[in-house]
Amino acid sequence: MSGIAGLLRLNGAPASRADVDCMLAPLAHRGPDGAGVQCAAPAGLGHRLLHTTPESLRERQPLASADGSLLLTADARIDNRAELIRALDLADPAAVITDADLILAAYDRWGEHCPERLLGDFAFAIWDARRQSLFCARDHFGVKPFYYHHAPGRLFALASEIKGLLALAEVPRGLNETRIADYLVPLLEDKAITFYAGVVRLPPAHRMTVSRAGVRLEQYWALDPGREIRLKSDAEYAEAFREIFTEAVRCRLRSASPVGAMLSGGLDSSSIVCLARRLLGEHHVAPLHTFSAVFPDVPQCDERRYIDAVVSEGGLEPHYLRGDLLSPLGDLDRVLAHEDEPFYAPNLFLHWELYRAAQAAGVRVLCDGVDGDTTVSHGLARLAELAASGRWPTLAAETFGLSRRLHQSPWRLLWRNALRPFVPQRARATWRWLRGRSPIINRAFADRTGLARRLHALDPERATPARTARDEHWRRLTSGLVPFALEIADKAAAAFAIEPRYPFFDRRLAQYCLALPSDQKLRSGFTRLVLRHALHGILTDAVRRRGDKSNLAPNFRRALLHFGRATLEEVIGGDGSTIAPYVDLTALRRQYARYAAGGAADAALPVWTGATLALWLSKQRSPTHAARSTIRPADVTQDSRFAPDPLKGEPSHGTREGSPHVEPRRTGTSGAEARL
Repeated sequence: MSGIAGLLRLNGAPASRADVDCMLAPLAHRGPDGAGVQCAAPAGLGHRLLHTTPESLRERQPLASADGSLLLTADARIDNRAELIRALDLADPAAVITDADLILAAYDRWGEHCPERLLGDFAFAIWDARRQSLFCARDHFGVKPFYYHHAPGRLFALASEIKGLLALAEVPRGLNETRIADYLVPLLEDKAITFYAGVVRLPPAHRMTVSRAGVRLEQYWALDPGREIRLKSDAEYAEAFREIFTEAVRCRLRSASPVGAMLSGGLDSSSIVCLARRLLGEHHVAPLHTFSAVFPDVPQCDERRYIDAVVSEGGLEPHYLRGDLLSPLGDLDRVLAHEDEPFYAPNLFLHWELYRAAQAAGVRVLCDGVDGDTTVSHGLARLAELAASGRWPTLAAETFGLSRRLHQSPWRLLWRNALRPFVPQRARATWRWLRGRSPIINRAFADRTGLARRLHALDPERATPARTARDEHWRRLTSGLVPFALEIADKAAAAFAIEPRYPFFDRRLAQYCLALPSDQKLRSGFTRLVLRHALHGILTDAVRRRGDKSNLAPNFRRALLHFGRATLEEVIGGDGSTIAPYVDLTALRRQYARYAAGGAADAALPVWTGATLALWLSKQRSPTHAARSTIRPADVTQDSRFAPDPLKGEPSHGTREGSPHVEPRRTGTSGAEARL
């Protein structure tokens, strides 16, 4: 994780170093190990450096080609280094070839097709003096962020975070009301939109060429939903998965500093930890640091027994965080300053403190099992396949097997996953339907922004529920929720100079899992079956065989009111002038009254959403707020939230399954906040 920034004067005027310096200043937290700026006529590029890989210790950016015709700034980790070194005929020893060297050489050889040859996480820009154009690209899933502003005929500017763009006086700060409406629903499918009308995101798996002639945007890669893998046995499917997953984890352990991993006790994070422990042990590397949130005061959220089962097998340096002692509104001013936008991630407060703990432990690289279930897939739409093919005994067996493992009604599972996809959607009054999605939105505002039409256009699940496991799987993997979640995590981690890495968002693994037959995703009531088979003997058996999954919503609902009541009453009970154009204040206050009275679990998320939006909007009156954020040093050892580890007798810190971010509504969750 580093910081990039740059600009191109489309009117031919020379780029100013002072302007690039101005853009880099609010990104200083992303790169405490150095900064650089280079200007080449109309283009200027800047970089903030964070040392994470051994090769990055030699890195200096922006990087110029030998003849000076190319100039690169990149936030990147390239995983297929050996393959690229061979293909590019690079003579230097691999140890002295940086990832930036590889990207620049790849562009020099393959031009605009270079992103197709890269494996890893990246966001970069290359000024090509020969073509008088700026070439930009972003990785396959959007792990690395890329924001830009385009004023035709005048200016193109780019940065890792929105605050880098807003540092330029020429970039307007006007709000994008369409994005505000999306946030309140929530609708997170638009992969380009931001809260600022003048700022856009480069979508994942896209490249962009900018010149005085204009901007050309193209998608360079896409998952193939039509491909299917057919092997002879479960053992062959498992062996292939294990080989790909092992490489996905291995290449994300490349680090110049201690490596950490989130450990929730769930299947995804535990799989990464157990495999990483084995790989690091083979090379006699220092133990893997793990970071886990525990909830002794909220037992229905607490997975300490699964965490301890993984830790008890050795090779780890565990850290535990008392998640039940934290407020969802705690440190919110700083979180909003780093995020630059309201974020639909109610449980981000847990990750925020886990990142703080990782920084205190000297960790810069942190592996995370975020959305492993999206990549491997629960395969619940297999029930629809069984219904469509008339395989009733198998459908009944799978439904009741899921019911036992998920502790849900079999009839609800049958309706939602096997029957509903074939039932025509009932005609519903648009406003009533929209009100169900967002009980606090201002109706006039929703009408003015065309929200209902936009929701119908961008939310395919409502119009045509998935009827096959592969279609469901493809929709999840290509959802706009994925880059939104990754961007939220990136900015939170960057606040603590942490680079998050996601083995489950490896292109090779996603391609393989999508192409699997549906019975490798769901069978005998077990979801993610291929992963369970593949990691036999590696993943702690108590975790590998568990069929249930913890839900963080009870802790969120409890903590928001318990720790945040005063803030909520101040924000919601005030004059409400900042949010009145967007939110129905009467409805918001009614939701809060229900929530505060107890028993209205469904009101917690609308209350949090409205309060967060109000707090963020109030900060927009201060033009220096986002750009002047500073990072306070973490003080873990004196913080009561970090409980002594009973196995070690010293302070320690850590997550639960997946991410604190939004995911699509799925059977087995109670609303969007189940994992948020």
